Amino acid sequence: MEDIMPLPHFLIMILAVILTGGLTIWAASAAGVPLFALGLLVLLAAAIAHLSTHDHRS
Repeated sequence: MEDIMPLPHFLIMILAVILTGGLTIWAASAAGVPLFALGLLVLLAAAIAHLSTHDHRS
């Protein structure tokens, strides 16, 4: 049988992700970073993370 994450741990993890995202948006707004620039930066970081995890051997 697989190890399953207990529900309270899962919910705390989801809450931490949501709070961290909100804090990031708040800090960027307070620093004067345009929301569009923040979105582009996040999109670029996601693309780099996606491409770095793939095995490119065909």
